[in-house]
Amino acid sequence: MPSTNRRHPEERPKGASRRTPGADAAVRPILLVAAVALIDADGRVLLAERPAGKHLAGFWEFPGGKVDAGESPEAALIRELAEELGIDVHESCLAPFTFASHAYPDFHLLMPLYVCRKWQGIAMPREGQRLSWVRPARLGDYPMPPADKPLVAMLRDLI
Repeated sequence: MPSTNRRHPEERPKGASRRTPGADAAVRPILLVAAVALIDADGRVLLAERPAGKHLAGFWEFPGGKVDAGESPEAALIRELAEELGIDVHESCLAPFTFASHAYPDFHLLMPLYVCRKWQGIAMPREGQRLSWVRPARLGDYPMPPADKPLVAMLRDLI
């Protein structure tokens, strides 16, 4: 029988390490950030511009922020929306919608996106950011961080 030099796909040469898809991302810390698409009665979505001095300054994003240790994504959103926009949101009004997973050079972002149509108060910028209520068809007109961009099409389909 002739000898072949083929290996089974699962075999690897001695000393070779097993690489899994995304293995390079495994060395980056995972950053959990919760975000929300606030949708008003006219079907517009609130976007916030990242202020000067912050990572990705000048890009427009869905409001939200980092989830602290021991905090749920919903609790983080409630806290962040009160701090950044001065609005009160009840957990029951936050509907899980989708998520983003994106590898930035220094960290890997995992971001659940919620939808909220009911809150108390008027959203006002409290941290130097600009706000814009945007029609779904115009969301793509705003420069967004790479993690947020893929969420736009899904959000348009929802609204």
